[in-house]
Amino acid sequence: MTTPWALISPASRGIGLELARRLLQTTDLHIVATARNDLQRARSCILEGTNVDDGRLEVLRVDVTGIFPRSPFNTSMNHWLTKPADESSIISAAKFCGNRFRSTHLHLAFLVPGILHPERSPSQISASQALATLQINSLGPLLLAKHFIPFLPKQSTALPLLRNQMANLPSHAVMALMSARVGSISDNKLGGWYSYRASKAAVNSIARSIDVFLQQKARDKAMCVAMHPGTVKTSLSEEFWSNVKEDKLFSADFAAERLIEVVKDLNLEDRGKCWDWEGKEIAP
Repeated sequence: MTTPWALISPASRGIGLELARRLLQTTDLHIVATARNDLQRARSCILEGTNVDDGRLEVLRVDVTGIFPRSPFNTSMNHWLTKPADESSIISAAKFCGNRFRSTHLHLAFLVPGILHPERSPSQISASQALATLQINSLGPLLLAKHFIPFLPKQSTALPLLRNQMANLPSHAVMALMSARVGSISDNKLGGWYSYRASKAAVNSIARSIDVFLQQKARDKAMCVAMHPGTVKTSLSEEFWSNVKEDKLFSADFAAERLIEVVKDLNLEDRGKCWDWEGKEIAP
């Protein structure tokens, strides 16, 4: 196998699901999608209505929540308990990919785990919820990057054929971490959302640090960026849909389309920064 591959984690719903679906339909990449559970359902959702070779899709279990006993999407927060993040599912997924894609490289990675607890004042901050937010939104993509960076191209990896062989893709590999505009410290005029803002500011810092590492190891063959998809009509933002202008409330499919377009147009001087769905830089 010589065709490169893409990683979307997680891809069972929302933006991740639509990223997986769009990349399957618009590129020749092999797609590795992840879900915390019910892998068959996630696979069915990704393939539904598409006319693609389903052999290009792998769905693997990855769980970055580290939360017990309830889902991070559960609205009953009084029973949350935290435990150290368990890397075992990430390690297993990375091992599978190492065996599956021995002769090719990871060309696109969208690392998109996220939860939101919108504290409006400091008195609403819950230690367990804040810790869960940081663990999933910040530590989650960091651990994913830790185990999947080795699959990105090295400085010695030959990529020229890719430009002619693969349509709708950047010529260099890109690892994209999901951030948000509220992760910008300089843009923070409203306050609130304390743990979520902090977790996304951390994502921007992580993306920059990973990119510095890639500059050393891959030179112009791979980069890392953070991305802001806009306000997307998913369960994460549902509470706030009524506060968003209709033309600024995006479907997950539109957000996925825009993120892929922005990634495709990134140049090497754009590396290590945070970009929004319009391709505009968000200051740290």
